[in-house]
Formats: sequence, structure tokens, C-alpha cells
Amino acid sequence: MSDLLWFFAISTCLKLLLIPSYHSTDFEVHRNWLALTHSLPLSQWYLDETSPWTLDYPPLFAYFEHFLSIFAFLIDPQIVDLQKGLNYTSNSVIFFQRITVILSDSCLLYGVYRLTKDLDSGKRILIWVLVVWSPMLVIVDHLHFQYNGFLLGILLISLSFLEQGKDLAGGFFFAVLLCFKHLFAVAAPVYFVYLFKHYCWCGLVKGFRRLSVLGAVVVAVFAVAYGPFVYHGQIQQVLRRMFPFGRGLCHAYWAPNFWVFYIVLDKGLAFFLRKLGFAIQTPEASFTGGLVGDSSPFAILPQITPLATFAMVLLALSPCLIKAWRNPQPGMITRWVTYAYTCGFLFGWHVHEKASLHFVIPLAFVAVQSLENARHYFWLSIVSCYSLFPLLFEAQEYPIKVLLLLLHSIITWLAFSAQFTKGEEAKAAARIKKKDEQLKLKGNSSRADKKEGFVIGGVEKSYLVGLLVVEIWSQFLHPLIFGDKLPFVPLMLISIYCGLGIMYSWIWQLRWIIRSPNL
Repeated sequence: MSDLLWFFAISTCLKLLLIPSYHSTDFEVHRNWLALTHSLPLSQWYLDETSPWTLDYPPLFAYFEHFLSIFAFLIDPQIVDLQKGLNYTSNSVIFFQRITVILSDSCLLYGVYRLTKDLDSGKRILIWVLVVWSPMLVIVDHLHFQYNGFLLGILLISLSFLEQGKDLAGGFFFAVLLCFKHLFAVAAPVYFVYLFKHYCWCGLVKGFRRLSVLGAVVVAVFAVAYGPFVYHGQIQQVLRRMFPFGRGLCHAYWAPNFWVFYIVLDKGLAFFLRKLGFAIQTPEASFTGGLVGDSSPFAILPQITPLATFAMVLLALSPCLIKAWRNPQPGMITRWVTYAYTCGFLFGWHVHEKASLHFVIPLAFVAVQSLENARHYFWLSIVSCYSLFPLLFEAQEYPIKVLLLLLHSIITWLAFSAQFTKGEEAKAAARIKKKDEQLKLKGNSSRADKKEGFVIGGVEKSYLVGLLVVEIWSQFLHPLIFGDKLPFVPLMLISIYCGLGIMYSWIWQLRWIIRSPNL
């Protein structure tokens, strides 16, 4: 544990240095949530429209903001002033909110500790490097500004209990997580199938008793979170804020998922049909404008509804759910949850690019299990981190995000090489010995000096080279050639290219799950 604290201390020093740097509108979103939860009675939290940044997270997160607002008021009362505090950017609010994110990362620290405490020291330290020093968390939480580390910590705590066979505690913490942020519900089908089969499927009487206890625990968590709003007759308003389906299928061109290709195909068809003389109208909500669109942005292809995306996510999840039902192994739950969040990212409704954290962070715990998994994680973490680059669009942050990605790539490569080279060399030596024996029988020379190391495949290498080409074009060549014209093209190009990479990762994970034996 002391070593983990050192890792956390080093990352904290970096985060403290980044306090004065750029922050997005999410910074004002959370400041406004501090103000409204402090200034208004609970019955008004989900009704207030003083600011355009209305409260749209589940109640436990609202309670969390209310807790933080107590300390914010003591430091600077204007932080929580609902009227005068709009767009307040004094040093007091900047330091306060930045430090609350850093302190809330202690939840992530505990989750990492719980999930790694039974591993050998090599794997444990490797996971600490991958998670505690994650450049994605630094970019999203400590530059752009959010509390993903805190929320992912709750997820890791839940997974740690499930891997230990403590299903009731694992289900409890997942229910808590859903009441903090409902977007984690993508993994709910995996949790349901796994807990029902692993915890409740044990005879009629005992199984019914366990199902009742598990149901009571989940209901109790939701009752604590939502009960006050049910009492005030506001549950419909709360749900309306949490599920604003009118925001449209995609978050502009940002999330590199399946729907990016659907949008590009629709625009391509519309362009060629106009050239052929067809009267094709351009939808009012343009994805190339970088704005949140409405629910009907397509000119040619069928409109996509939230129900359709829900069905696609479930369909993509089905192989994983079948595996979880046939043989609910505790050691597989983290991989299944990772796959679930990959499916949700690719096929979900109005997915933000930041949601890639939901599968990259848990995947770090899978990466240490084998060399094949390590290679996949190394490649995917680079792709996912690069897909977040458009979040930091100001020039002064460009060296920071590039340096973070480069350091991550180098450190991860060295860490994986140190972890797997020794084991792989032992396996290679056994293969070489066998090969030598065969060669001696044929009178050929020995190849015993051949060794294997941590390398990635040709396809992955070529893709990473393409990633560099995309960045050179987007950052340097496009502005040089086109100036201020077609400003959406670099963003679209990044989304499409990273979308290809994450689709490739999803296929890789799906193939692994289908081929994995039911032990």
C-alpha cells in the first residue's frame, strides 16, 4: 500500500501543477451545481434554470455536490451564490474545485488497491502505473474538468468484491454507482445475469431468499437516492433531466463510435444525390457545426431512435451475457464489464468521447493477465487517449496533451516489456529447445539466440503510424492549407480514424469472448 501511495503522490503533484490550466464549460456546470444545491431546497434542485447548466446527474451526485458546497461556502461564499456566482472564475473557485477532484481520486486509489491486493507485486505495480498515472484521467478530470476518477473508483470497488465472491457487496456498490451517474448502467445487464446465476441460482428456497436480499439492497440504495424526490412529486422531472433524448444521436463529431460512420455515409449519399440533381434538404441540426443536434439530423438514411440504439447495445452484449449465464466466473467479471462499456460506447445514444474511460480503465486490470491482452491494451489506450485531444483545443494545452500521451506510451511499453519479457523468454526458450532438437535431427544449425519481447502486430503498428499522419494533418497542414475554412474537417477526421480503431478493439474483444472456453 505504501508504494501505491507514492504513485498517487507523484500523480497528485502533476495535478497540482495543472490547476491554473484550461478548463471547459464543465467547470462552470459543476460550480453551478454547487450553488443550486447549497442555495435552494432539495425540492427545487431539478427545477432550477438560473443557468443553462442545469442539474442532470442522479441524486447521489447532487448530494455529493451539496456536501462540497458546505466547504465552498466557508472558503468563498460567492462560489455558491446562485445569482452573482454565474461564470465566477476567481482563484478561490478554481483552486477549490480542482482540489476537490484531486481529493475525490482517493476513491479511485482505494478501488485500485482492493482490486490488486491479491496479485503478485509485478502485476500490482503495473496496474498502478496504468491507472493512477492514466493520461486520460488527467486530460478529462484535471484539465477539462470532471469527477470520473471518483466514479470509476466506485466501479473498481464493486468489481473487487465480485472477484472475491462477495456478490452482495459488489451489487450494492454498483447500485450506488448508478445513483451517482446513470451512464454506467450499460453494464447493468452483465451485472444482472452474473449475479442472478452466480449468487441467486442455488435452489428454489435459498435462491429466492438470496434474490430477495439482493433486491432489497438495490431497492434500499435507490430509495435513499430518489425517495426525497418521489416524496416531493418530482421523480418525472428528475428522470427528464437525466435522460434528455432530444439532444440527438451524437455529440457533434466527437465520440469516435459506430454512428460517426453512419453520419458520414448519410452526408456522402446526400452530397452525391445533390450532384445528380436530386433536391436533398440539409437538416437543421448539422453535425459539422460542433453543436448538440436534435433527434432527426439525417437527410437520406433512416432516423435512429434511442430504442434502436438500446437494441443494438443489447445485441452486441448478447455473446457476453450468454457466457456470463453459462459459467459466471468471478475472474471474468472485469473483462465482461469492460466489453459492456465498449459496446455502450460504440452503439449508445448521444455518447461523449469521455466515456472511453469506462472501458480503458477496467481494461488495465485485464491487460496484466497475458501478453496478448497487454498488447491490445497498449494499442487501445493510445487510440483512446488521442481521441480526447479535441477536448483541449487551446494552443497552450497542446504540449501538455502531447507530452502526456508520449510519456504514457513510453512508460507503458517499458512496464509491459519488464513484466512479460521474462515469462515470454522462458516460453520461447522451451520452444527454441524443441526446435533445436528437430533441427539437429535434420542436421541444421541452431537458432537458440532468438528471443521474443513485447511487440505489437503489423496492423496495430500501421494504424499508429496513421494516427501520427492524422495529427500532423489536423494540427499543422490543414490550417496551413485551408486557413479558417472547413474547421470541422480535422475533428471529423480524428473521430473517423479513432472510430476505426475502437471498432477494431471491439471486434478483438468480441472474438476473445466468443472463443474463451466455459471452464
